[in-house]
Amino acid sequence: MTTFLGMPAPLPAHTPDDPLRWGPSFPQAAHQTLRNEQMRANLHHATHTIRDKRLRVTAELPDWEELREAGAAIKREAMARLPELLVQLEQQVTARGGVVHWARDAAEANRIVTALVRDTGTDRVVKVKSMATQEIGLNEYLAEAGITATETDLAELIVQLAGDMPSHILVPAIHRNRTEIRAIFRNRMDQVPEGMTDEPRDLAMAARAHLRRLFLTTPVAISGANMAIAETGTVAVYESEGNGRMCLTLPDTLITVMGIEKVLPRYRDLEVFAQLLPRSSTGERMNPYTSMWTGITPGDGPQQFHLVLLDNGRTRALADDVGRQALHCIRCSACLNVCPVYEHTSGHAYGSVYPGPIGAILTPQLLGTGQTGPTDPHDPTATLPFASSLCGACYEACPVKIDIPTALVHLRERVNRSHPHRTGWDAGMRLASRVLKDGDRFGAVARGGRLGRVIAHHQRIGHLPLPVLSNWTRTRDVPRPPSTTFRDWWAEHRGED
Repeated sequence: MTTFLGMPAPLPAHTPDDPLRWGPSFPQAAHQTLRNEQMRANLHHATHTIRDKRLRVTAELPDWEELREAGAAIKREAMARLPELLVQLEQQVTARGGVVHWARDAAEANRIVTALVRDTGTDRVVKVKSMATQEIGLNEYLAEAGITATETDLAELIVQLAGDMPSHILVPAIHRNRTEIRAIFRNRMDQVPEGMTDEPRDLAMAARAHLRRLFLTTPVAISGANMAIAETGTVAVYESEGNGRMCLTLPDTLITVMGIEKVLPRYRDLEVFAQLLPRSSTGERMNPYTSMWTGITPGDGPQQFHLVLLDNGRTRALADDVGRQALHCIRCSACLNVCPVYEHTSGHAYGSVYPGPIGAILTPQLLGTGQTGPTDPHDPTATLPFASSLCGACYEACPVKIDIPTALVHLRERVNRSHPHRTGWDAGMRLASRVLKDGDRFGAVARGGRLGRVIAHHQRIGHLPLPVLSNWTRTRDVPRPPSTTFRDWWAEHRGED
């Protein structure tokens, strides 16, 4: 048993080139993604479709809120008992013929997986969709070692063929429309059928034929895990296409990379998440393909099973009483589909494999932003907690009731406290404090604000002077001020019945 479970001190911060973080800062990236009107249209259509489906199926359950509370309680218990549950999981997996490996960080996990693949004598693997393997940059590491890893989830395959990056937790190619996907398949996929159209069935059948050859000839599969049960050593993968089932049953060797926060105490806990996850993710009443396996069964399925338990900053997050909520995430993506910021900027703007509201609190903690010392003012991760309007829609949608807005404010305070210098916003906030706590000052500023009507265009002010004000209007418009302030209206009408 490795010592990091005791958490005597935070693990070292990740290096700037850590695969968990691959882009520029959120404000810089958002400037680029906001200009891509086609991507924004694709994203708007997809998120609203999934959002509406989720609302319909969750409304069918009279005990939906009780299920959310049950899921939250199970995750709280799992995090409180994490060291003992992981020990129990290791014992149960080992007793049933599996092998458990412990990885402190991405580098160690990649080395373990690469060595396991090499031991089989193959240079090809097929993969089930896995956020954990994206987090550690496994595909790129395998490629450098001469091993080809092929994604078998349709959306992940599209992203891989395009040389793109995922933009959504559940639907990685959500920023692509079917015409773009047809072009990607024609340019990058082997043996594309003649006359393939951009109809969904044609695209799916082309991918099916491409992947079927790989399923039948590749001896090693790599997967992630939605959950693992400490009580029995059972690992579960939830997916919608059947590609996961093929990867989990046909190869001789199965390697599963799992974040340590995915462990659950008891087998009966699956009952709660089997209802929460499909409704929150795809808007379905039940999951199309739920695969569960416990160790090895002689003559049936893979005959070698390796479970790689990944820390990679999770014990550091666990030590934060407020931020540790992020480890409750079940990767349903419900928070992304209701977030106005994500809808407009896309997942690429977050510069992380974990986009959206949950990524804004998870990525900084996994990377240790501002926790072990002052934040580098050029650290792009430090901008993520500010990538939110704090509207609270993410909390209302989360099936395990992660209080993302509170965690965002907590992380913002940490980042601000760690910065050794003051910015224009500090001066602006001090000035606002003086104005807002004095009624006369506030009234005078409100009346003066009506001058903004002069520079407004089409009911909006697109640009304001001075550094702080211009920074604000560089990325947002200000509504045209009303002709009469509320104070003036009240003074005129307060004597009326």
